[in-house]
Amino acid sequence: MTKGSRTLRGSVAVAGVGETDYYKWGQAPDPEFKLALKAILAACEDANISPTQIDGFSSYSNDRSDSSRLAAALGIDELRLSVMQWGGGGGGTAAAIANASAAIATGQADCVVVVRALAQGQYGRFGQGPKVPTVAGPNAHTIPYGLMSAAHMFAMRVTRFMHEHGVSHDALKAVSLASYRHAQSNPRAVMYGRPLDNEAYEQSRWITEPFRLFDCCQENDGAAAIILVPADHAENHPHRPCYVLGAASGSHHRAGAAVHNDPTYATSSFATIAPRLYEMAGVTPGDVDVVQSYENFTGGVVMALVEHGLVDVEQVNEQLTVENLLAPTGKIPLNTSGGNLAEAYMHGLGLTIEAVRQIRADSCNQVPSADVSLMIGGPMVTPASSVLFGSREVL
Repeated sequence: MTKGSRTLRGSVAVAGVGETDYYKWGQAPDPEFKLALKAILAACEDANISPTQIDGFSSYSNDRSDSSRLAAALGIDELRLSVMQWGGGGGGTAAAIANASAAIATGQADCVVVVRALAQGQYGRFGQGPKVPTVAGPNAHTIPYGLMSAAHMFAMRVTRFMHEHGVSHDALKAVSLASYRHAQSNPRAVMYGRPLDNEAYEQSRWITEPFRLFDCCQENDGAAAIILVPADHAENHPHRPCYVLGAASGSHHRAGAAVHNDPTYATSSFATIAPRLYEMAGVTPGDVDVVQSYENFTGGVVMALVEHGLVDVEQVNEQLTVENLLAPTGKIPLNTSGGNLAEAYMHGLGLTIEAVRQIRADSCNQVPSADVSLMIGGPMVTPASSVLFGSREVL
């Protein structure tokens, strides 16, 4: 088998997508497992299939909705696949798609659900810094100096990046304002009807520089699901076919150095991933019509756009403006559902669903003739991952 034949390009299609309502963290009326079931059933309805046709599950970030329990609750005859991306938090979003797609492409399963559920009232606040009884190991190099949360950790990387390349804070602000603008057209969004303008952004409190309040993702409860099937089954489902063009995950040399001595520190972790992604997908950055980038924090989005070849690092300030990021006419339509900042924080799976909707042409902020849609998962974590979806016209 040649390297060129080892590809996901065009071998897997999206049959359906589903979501629950989204809630502020701790306010979901249902337990986490029930939320997962609701999202899966919604995806089955969207795909026009029975849940008994599902034969596999793929997730990430230690999702607690056990696949065997899901299979029993859904009445599935035979469970053929149960996979979980190891580590990386939201960086596993696209990797869960990759793992499910690889299983389908190699005949291990025929109908796989990628699912993520969060109910923080049941299990505790997801975005809170760790509570540990002792400070030892890698934590001894960080916690005593005030680096106690994801915001602290990622602020350091972004600050270095901004310093090295002269990036203005306005680039981060543009990401936030564009996400909130898109959310005003999305009734599913938690921030629907709650617009953000320049003044409100500038007056919001600092969380940790360079992040203001609206540079940080939300914390929400809910669930989301995507159903994947072999490409030759795409026509059996009611929507415009959407195919997986490519998916890649991993990280660069010493990206997981736990005491912040990564030799390429000012990175979003995609320098080695993005080239592999484009090679598999058979497209270039110039072919990408619309982007959904996981926003743990806006600075990571800026870095990820650079590392995916969508923005020139020396022209970030000129290229990342609100106008350029807005659908339908912007040069880089970004986070068209509102994303983690303004739709809901479903650990990136909501962004993946929006990437699919753009190809299906049923987004609330549709980009005309969107044939190539990119989803970037978890900037600045390790391992990270990205996925490219495409229409039939691209294959």
